[in-house]
Amino acid sequence: QVQLQESGPGLVKPSQTLSLTCTVSGGSITTNYYHWIRQPPGKGLEWIGYIAYSGGTAYSPSLKSRTSISRDTSKNQFTLQLSSVTPEDTAVYYCVSDRLDWGQGTQVTVSS
Repeated sequence: QVQLQESGPGLVKPSQTLSLTCTVSGGSITTNYYHWIRQPPGKGLEWIGYIAYSGGTAYSPSLKSRTSISRDTSKNQFTLQLSSVTPEDTAVYYCVSDRLDWGQGTQVTVSS
């Protein structure tokens, strides 16, 4: 069974870059699509983007200008970078496989 685990800082200052890593076990990141999804407090789920098994990426149009997803196949990890963050980027961030395996989520708060 594929397991995903998010890691990264829980607090980021406004205007800085949020960086999260998802470590995948039980499966290879070169054989599936992997997504980043977030849920702001009191709101629904928001898709951020994905990295494909080929390494190709796609992003939400509303976040595309600030988002980058990359991977390290040697570590079976993929990383989200979201630049120029504001308090509106405060959310629980999840990594998810296209088979609907979910990480437990990690809270990120944007605050000075």
